[in-house]
Amino acid sequence: MKTFGGKVLFLDRADINTDEIIPAKYLTEITKEAMKPNLLEDLKLAGFDRQRDIAGKRVVVTRENFGCGSSREHAPWAFEVNDITAVIAPSFARIFRQNMYNCGMLALELPAATIDHLFAACAGKETTMAIDVGTGVIQVEAAGFSDTIAFSLQGFDAALVQAGGWVEYADSHY
Repeated sequence: MKTFGGKVLFLDRADINTDEIIPAKYLTEITKEAMKPNLLEDLKLAGFDRQRDIAGKRVVVTRENFGCGSSREHAPWAFEVNDITAVIAPSFARIFRQNMYNCGMLALELPAATIDHLFAACAGKETTMAIDVGTGVIQVEAAGFSDTIAFSLQGFDAALVQAGGWVEYADSHY
């Protein structure tokens, strides 16, 4: 199972789509590694500089309907190859969410009020999260702020994450 948590990238916008996550012109790449430098290349967000903001981040906190647009595994792969293995939002596009779990990654849905609270308390500050899949707890730390947030991960999604993704799950069950 992957380790989840680390420094947080805050993306304060709803409806970030898969073309903004990894532009379609890179979908012909034959390795995940080739997509690495192009993560969030087309994202338009005031104050966001991907060269500065992505490096060293392992968790994304964002707004609702994350991953909308085209249905492709490339969007989660682009995060994975950049060592980002968890995205936290109030809601996800269904296919993006499932592709994250199929890759053994987390797409955690938290209430909009909780996301609002995280943005208000932590955005603009160096923030870290420790995500414990076994206990369903996120420990958040930022300058002058600490919080513990519960989440639920059950059923097949939990099994996929624990196995490391769909391929690993299938290898051990079939």
